[in-house]
Amino acid sequence: MIAEAAPRPGPLAVWWVGARPRTLVAAVVPVLAGAAWAGRNAISIPRTLLALLVAVALQIGVNYANDYFDGVSGVDTVARMGPRRLVASGLAPPRSVAAAAIVMVGVAAVAGIALALLTTPWLIAAGAVSVLALALYSGGPKPYAASGLGEVSVFVFFGLVATCGTAFVQQDRLDASVLWVAVPVGLLACALLMVNNLRDIPTDSAVGKRTLAVRIGAQSSRTLLVVIVLVALVLPTIGALVGSLPWLVALTLVTIPLAVAPLRVIRSAEGRALVPALIGITRLQLLFGLVLAGALLAS
Repeated sequence: MIAEAAPRPGPLAVWWVGARPRTLVAAVVPVLAGAAWAGRNAISIPRTLLALLVAVALQIGVNYANDYFDGVSGVDTVARMGPRRLVASGLAPPRSVAAAAIVMVGVAAVAGIALALLTTPWLIAAGAVSVLALALYSGGPKPYAASGLGEVSVFVFFGLVATCGTAFVQQDRLDASVLWVAVPVGLLACALLMVNNLRDIPTDSAVGKRTLAVRIGAQSSRTLLVVIVLVALVLPTIGALVGSLPWLVALTLVTIPLAVAPLRVIRSAEGRALVPALIGITRLQLLFGLVLAGALLAS
């Protein structure tokens, strides 16, 4: 029996598919957590909204750029098990996808410059580094996502940079306690990418893409994933125990039951059977971020 081809999305829906909406949680959560760290009396709504626009626009931009570079280089093929990619599936021409990536980077740049004018010009330098990292993730002569460094990039930019940057722009200051918020947020973002790469080990290996999952193997990836998720979920409580965060952040422990189902899937599932784990980790990160932000604001 021949499987029916998936229906083609409409003209606007194509770009929504390419934006990979599930991944946007990784952009929203660090902004929420970073703003909440500053405290409810210190939050600047305009600055927070600008930071959110920067994070979301860059996330969509990197998704389009990854779609373009992996499509034209042949890394994405019809054998790929994840959601359809615009270039590889023929949903959009390469030049249009590249243009969409540039537009989203432009949106992020405008918002970032506005934020820098309100705070410090050093934010422009941080933004430039972020854009460079976006371009080299899957583009350039040696894309670092294909060298096992994708998780490091996600941790740095969607954990440390986004969370600490949002916290800083609230009141133009930072202290080490923000790391108790930024590190778990970054680890959960890494977990999302790791599940994705665990699923894609067979197809990535076939095209020579040496992600971390390909390099260390499926079983070690599964173990590392479990460790990363559990460490992320308990870090805020440890921060409270050492006096760096308010006690209310221990409420994040209520999200641990949400980790059970996806981690159970991760233990043995392969290929498309890992999709429920990807969805579960996304929900976990969102709820964890909401509880953490709520606890910080209520303290």
